[in-house]
Amino acid sequence: MIRILKYVTLDILKNRIVIIYAVVLALFSWSAFGLEDNTSKGLLTVLNLLLLTVPLVSVLFSTIYVYNNNEFIELLVSHPVRRSMIWKALFAGLSLSMTAAFILGAGLPLLLFADPATALIMIAAGVLLSVIFIAIAFLSSIVTRDKAKGIGIAIMLWLYFALLFDGLVLFLYFQFADYPIEKPVVLLSALSPVDLCRILILLRLDVSAMMGYTGAIFKNFFGNGWGLILSFSLLLLWIWVPFRVSLQKFKKKDL
Repeated sequence: MIRILKYVTLDILKNRIVIIYAVVLALFSWSAFGLEDNTSKGLLTVLNLLLLTVPLVSVLFSTIYVYNNNEFIELLVSHPVRRSMIWKALFAGLSLSMTAAFILGAGLPLLLFADPATALIMIAAGVLLSVIFIAIAFLSSIVTRDKAKGIGIAIMLWLYFALLFDGLVLFLYFQFADYPIEKPVVLLSALSPVDLCRILILLRLDVSAMMGYTGAIFKNFFGNGWGLILSFSLLLLWIWVPFRVSLQKFKKKDL
């Protein structure tokens, strides 16, 4: 597993797309803090970048990488190596590479310009979001052999989690406004990792206007301390479940 992990990580780190991704993150992050006199405005700019760009690049690059390396995966399967080790090594290699690009691109400016606690929470959220969408990419790529369908599924999932989810929750709230649905809304917030990351960060920043409806309800129920702990726990679950499902499918897949 270590040899596969080393090969995959080095291969991805040399990829031009990953290098460009890190450079673009760095340019936007440094610009956000350099052009704004108020650090809070810079943090909100980086937050929008983190919630939209990081998941999109992670899920797209990972899905395409898995499809493009089908022959390499088939070659590894033909050797006396357990399938679970192959899949875990690929996942770990992609996760290490994408999180390294994120930390170098956006993490360093955050550490320099934001207060340490806020910077660490935003970096942790960005790392978790990267790994979550890599896990979603693995699930998308194992569901179908068709590359176009797999990429389409990945993009649709990103679109749902990043843009549509909070609007759907708000729509449901207005439809059932006469009923006490605050607790179900809190449970619904666990169904979107992007929403959880936004809540996780904004609970720290305390910018209620940016939290969205689910974020406001979440804060009322759990407050800062419990909200952070619950958000982290749910985000870790979002990594484990899609990857575990994809691993089980990979073990049984006829290559």
